[in-house]
Amino acid sequence: MISSPGIPDAVPAGRMAGSDQPVLELPGELLLRPWRADDAGALLAAGQDPAIRRWNLFAVADHAEARTRIARMHERWRAETGAVWAVARPDGPATGLIGLNDVDLAGGAAELVYWLLPGARGGGTAVAATRRLARWALDDLGLHRLRLCHSTGNLASCRVAEKAGFTFEGTQRGALLHADGWHDQHLHARVAGDPE
Repeated sequence: MISSPGIPDAVPAGRMAGSDQPVLELPGELLLRPWRADDAGALLAAGQDPAIRRWNLFAVADHAEARTRIARMHERWRAETGAVWAVARPDGPATGLIGLNDVDLAGGAAELVYWLLPGARGGGTAVAATRRLARWALDDLGLHRLRLCHSTGNLASCRVAEKAGFTFEGTQRGALLHADGWHDQHLHARVAGDPE
């Protein structure tokens, strides 16, 4: 977003790039931490998982592409256009991804995205990670609005959004092209001051 004369940016430029990406604690001895080069295997596994590929339009061909994607995650932090964390145990491998896409510091908004590898699903990790990242983005970074979108067919993501305090705002018709055609999407959002 381009700044408007007389209207200050919601979050000053440099707020992200001026510091290291933080490590965020989750319940159950889990962390949200920056991705590392040695997480390439987890990213490759995610790119082969049918559910992740179906709902996230995500594929990774090999370890080299995975390492390139991880390097790009760090570039996006420095450019203040995205912020991506690995979900992991301390000193353990990545078991999921959560992040902010389309970061607009001036406009105070971003889109929250996530996926978990099969072994990490079903225990509330996605909800805990979504709540924690939303808290960091709204309270610490200073964004005003986070949106979370998912195919209307992805009922698990709908439950995560609701449990993490994202209000359902409506359905976007034909909003995202998946391998099986155009999908309608649910739009959920949290704004600063909303309860979890």
